[in-house]
Amino acid sequence: MMLPARRSLALAFAATRSSRQILHPRTSVVHRVRIAAYTTTPRLRQDAFHTQLENAPSSNLPSVKPSAQQTPQTLTEKIVQRYSVGLAPGKKVKAGDYLTLAPHHCMTHDNSWPVAMKFMSIGASKIHDNKQVVMTLDHDVQNKSESNLKKYKQIEEFAGKHGVDFYPAGRGIGHQIMVEEGYAWPGTVTVASDSHSNMYGGVGCLGTPMVRTDAASIWATGRTWWQIPPIAKVTFTGILPPGVTGKDVIVALCGLFNNDDVLNHAIEFTGTEQTMHSIPVDDRLTIANMTTEWGALTGLFPIDSVLQAWLRAKATTSAMFSDIPSRGQFTHEKIDDLIKNQLAADPGATYAKSLYLNLSTLSPFVAGPNSVKIATPLKDLEAKNIKLDKAYLVSCTNSRASDLAQAARVFREAAKDGVIPKVADGVKFYIAAASLIEQREAEETGDWQVLLDAGAQPLPSGCGPCIGLGTGLLEPGENGISASNRNFKGRMGSTDAKAYLASPEVVAASALQGKIAGPGWYEKPEGVEKVIIGEGNGDHQHDKAISIEEALDKLIEEAEAMIAKAETDLLGAPAATTDGAAAGEEILTEILPGFPEKVEGEIVFCDADNINTDGIYPGKYTYQDNVSVEKMAEVCMENYDKSFGSVARAGDILVSGFNFGCGSSREQAATAILAKKIPLVVAGSFGNIFSRNSINNALMGVEVPRLVQRLRETFGGKEGEKPATRRTGWKFVWDVRRSKVTVTEGEGGETWSQKVGELPPNVQEIIARGGLEKWVKHQISLN
Repeated sequence: MMLPARRSLALAFAATRSSRQILHPRTSVVHRVRIAAYTTTPRLRQDAFHTQLENAPSSNLPSVKPSAQQTPQTLTEKIVQRYSVGLAPGKKVKAGDYLTLAPHHCMTHDNSWPVAMKFMSIGASKIHDNKQVVMTLDHDVQNKSESNLKKYKQIEEFAGKHGVDFYPAGRGIGHQIMVEEGYAWPGTVTVASDSHSNMYGGVGCLGTPMVRTDAASIWATGRTWWQIPPIAKVTFTGILPPGVTGKDVIVALCGLFNNDDVLNHAIEFTGTEQTMHSIPVDDRLTIANMTTEWGALTGLFPIDSVLQAWLRAKATTSAMFSDIPSRGQFTHEKIDDLIKNQLAADPGATYAKSLYLNLSTLSPFVAGPNSVKIATPLKDLEAKNIKLDKAYLVSCTNSRASDLAQAARVFREAAKDGVIPKVADGVKFYIAAASLIEQREAEETGDWQVLLDAGAQPLPSGCGPCIGLGTGLLEPGENGISASNRNFKGRMGSTDAKAYLASPEVVAASALQGKIAGPGWYEKPEGVEKVIIGEGNGDHQHDKAISIEEALDKLIEEAEAMIAKAETDLLGAPAATTDGAAAGEEILTEILPGFPEKVEGEIVFCDADNINTDGIYPGKYTYQDNVSVEKMAEVCMENYDKSFGSVARAGDILVSGFNFGCGSSREQAATAILAKKIPLVVAGSFGNIFSRNSINNALMGVEVPRLVQRLRETFGGKEGEKPATRRTGWKFVWDVRRSKVTVTEGEGGETWSQKVGELPPNVQEIIARGGLEKWVKHQISLN
């Protein structure tokens, strides 16, 4: 803390420098807003999994001290404040805080039975709050095998026994059900054991994924642990032009901000009233849904007049048509209370970063092939005449009645003499509504029949092809286009196929023409030549003011450093500190009995960023509950590299690039690596949900960006020429006690070391017990 006199001196010094440096800022540069710095890998201390390991769940959650002064809160922080338990009096939560969370609702789907097995294995016999839990069957609904039907029956019977709200196979995709039944209510925290829980943010509900072990904990106790992520603000300016959809917005965001800009962040979308009025709720749901693919943990829209109108319509419909099956969640009384106690971000709330997108400059976009980080304007792909074999209008992302209506419009407008045209020869077009309610609405308007008349093949309402299950998967060499959310290699079928993502109308137009094409609805605004995006709020005068403020802060920091140096020169070195690190002493981590002080092995290098959970553990095995450990080891990483199984050996240290483990919430992404007898994963950075799964399942991990850089410098090569998996001959040693890693770069090569994040004793205990499930069971046995 700086003394007042010293700070005044620093301010005066900064003022003299600022007159030379910032009176004429470069207005042509868009500046990044960094009101509060928040980096993936902190400079001085890095957690083993930076957002996870420190203060992971234990019998004694970290106490929180009241803040010295009230500070403005973001919308995310305000919602979390409401659902945090055990806070100290007067405590205002903020980004970075670890806390105990009691979510409003927790949804599980086909994984409900594995969660139930975990729930029972820890000794629990009664669900803490059966109104908190929702169970839906949606992933493998086409599978009529005896084993799958048995599992579905077990889930239904378990739900009935505990009085839990249950939705059977064919009723709809869980996330859509959570929204249309009002479980995902604005201003609440609602979680699900699925990575696309972010979708709830489209209706102002803070939705975030949990993993199976967390779900079992919520069933048993009503609570789990969470750390509030760094929060990013995304400001929309302008308005959506005709022919541009919410899908185009999120595809553009994923592809244009594609350097992990929002990795492991909570996102808040904002804009003027006019701008936000151009984004209907269904489009908001699409955008929020795919913030998962953008790398974020939440994607939250404001509780504004657009949402309120949508809620009113739902409440009116519910009141008028009481025969429609409903849980009675939508009432005008509830909406009145929501508006009366409406939550919004405080003026001056602190964000880790701010980005903007001018919607008026956006045109239709397509993602792919095989990556959401590749976004191309539709017109550029149309010029390439990319032949298609399959088209899909499926998933919780884009198969609501409004999406089906847009697809049907494509065929209606192409009709001649009232005859609906057929899809192109050689193209198979699959449709599945997000829910039975959405399908019935499309049937009533005639849209569903139009698509059937065009030759579309209907599938039951469920995840199906989106997750690579059931009918219509991509075969080797095929091209497919889908309105779903993921096009990872191998997710929708063969790893030798190419998958693209687009809006429902582009998918329908492509099916009709047999190649990637649009319906021609886009109306380009006059003067628009390129998409305008940047860092800041999109208000250049405001961003300019912020950049000046940041420049002043930097000058003050420089002044403080110079004054401190002068004081040292004049007065001598400051008194010795009791901080061992500052005094040059080595800080040692306590090692629990039986936990290894060192983890070491040869490095096997998978040189790629964004290796997703589909690449680590194929989706087709995810909902098979009887897969043996040997089989898990065999298929580990096969969608990334089929040769991984023969290259990697037991005891190796797996090293990969950045954002390792992004994608779905499947726990098998961690357990398959353990099945391969690989004890440790090292990466430049990890996807948050993989980090959580790793801790919960006793897989160790550490972030060492420098190692990734050195491996790429040594073994780099052109894409397509370098092996996807390589034995390096390098040795890696993690000294857990000293929080230090040592790398020997091959026989006779350089050896170097660096400090890494501490693996604290409470996390050691979870890993030593064999994961969180076994740890909880042990804790219960002690009581």
